[in-house]
Amino acid sequence: MTSPADSPLGLLGDPSRRAVFELLAHRPSSVGELADLLPITRQAVSQHLSALRAGGLVSVTPDGNRRVYRIDPAGIDALRAYLDRVWTDALTGFQKVADAADLPPQE
Repeated sequence: MTSPADSPLGLLGDPSRRAVFELLAHRPSSVGELADLLPITRQAVSQHLSALRAGGLVSVTPDGNRRVYRIDPAGIDALRAYLDRVWTDALTGFQKVADAADLPPQE
C-alpha cells in the first residue's frame, strides 16, 4: 500500500524532488548533471530520482557508463488524469450548487 506522500502528486511535494523533476522536464540528464545544477549532493539527487522512478514519473536508460533520467510520459498522463478527475468533480459540484440556487430570471 502506498501512502499519499508516495503518490505521483505527493512525490512532488518535496521542493528538492520537484526541482529535479522540473530540470528533467527541460532535458534528460544524468545524476551528475543534475547535482551540478542543484544545491544538494549527488547522493541526494540519486535518492530523489529513485523515488520519482518508483512513482512512475521518471525513467532511466543506460548511456555508456552513466544513466540518463528523463520524464516518463506515462507517469505524466496518470498525473494529468488525476487532476482532470479532481477538476471534473469540482465543476460538477459547482453546477449542482448553481442549479439548486434557483435564481430569479434577470431582466
